[in-house]
Amino acid sequence: MRTLFVQVKCELGDAYKTAAEAIESVEHVSEVYSTSGQYDLLMKCYIPEDLDIGHFVTEQIQRLPGVRDTFTTLAFKAF
Repeated sequence: MRTLFVQVKCELGDAYKTAAEAIESVEHVSEVYSTSGQYDLLMKCYIPEDLDIGHFVTEQIQRLPGVRDTFTTLAFKAF
């Protein structure tokens, strides 16, 4: 498994709905946090080695209702 962190900028007023939808409908989303700053949500995702990161983000995260922009970080090692 690979760990990704996806920061999500939402349409105004949609952060809580978007977070709930991500947890309910995207299999590989483990946790979603509301955040301050440039992005509204931080999603922690565990994806299988054979799943393409680009396809996962563009087809499953960016298509969630209320998503306006994303920024993806691939984690290498947990300490």
